[in-house]
Amino acid sequence: MNRTDPVSYLLHRAGRAHGPLMLMYHAVAAGKGAPDWPWAVSMQRFRAQLDFLADAGYRTPTMRQLLESPERFAGGRTAVITFDDGYVDNLYACEALVSRSMHASWFVVSGSVGREPAWPDDGRPRGRMLNAAELREMHAAGMEIGSHTVSHARLTEVDDASLHTELAGSRRQLEDALGQPVTSFAYPYGAWDARCANAVAATGYAAACTTRTGWALRDGDPYRLRRLTVFNVDTPGSFARKLAYASHAVSWPELGRYYAGSLLRRFRG
Repeated sequence: MNRTDPVSYLLHRAGRAHGPLMLMYHAVAAGKGAPDWPWAVSMQRFRAQLDFLADAGYRTPTMRQLLESPERFAGGRTAVITFDDGYVDNLYACEALVSRSMHASWFVVSGSVGREPAWPDDGRPRGRMLNAAELREMHAAGMEIGSHTVSHARLTEVDDASLHTELAGSRRQLEDALGQPVTSFAYPYGAWDARCANAVAATGYAAACTTRTGWALRDGDPYRLRRLTVFNVDTPGSFARKLAYASHAVSWPELGRYYAGSLLRRFRG
């Protein structure tokens, strides 16, 4: 069984809540061993992470719910769970969430719905993506379906016409498949700039999330929401420390340098 080490547990318990967090997943793999792809986690570890969140009292709204009523989640602990791309193995993650009465947001590449991914392979899971019927079932179970463009394009590298097509086309395709409004977006590869953010807003999305670390609402801008990536190598302890510090820099040496620097600044101040 995965258990958080006592020091990480205490650091998380003692940590101050600075606001909601967002967690980014991509794929889940059967079994308990660490998958080869950095952006995948094992089902055993994913379930353990959900149980940690539940035991620690985290609320898990969708991204849309968070942005519609941020005041509801101002106190206590909140973690928005998100999945990028839309791999078919995410169905097992959805089942684990539903069984715990938890929610999550999925950002789907609309041009690959029900088919194998059309963007370059970087070691991602084999097989098809979630199809329209599965997306509708997930939505009916309380999950949010958002957009991740039509083709998984790196938006900072496309012209204005292509940018509009990627954003408006994906929203239209997903709304046609779901029969429901699609208002949330995630930038593929975490690549964005002011032009991209303005285009996302102009296309009618209410919010967009990046891959920058930190507390989700830190920037006060719904089109610059921050997320923490959950990697294949994250242990129960590193997961707890990420939640405590809203950072990826939570190895023991990194935390040692952080506290040493804090003490030095205090003595100098």
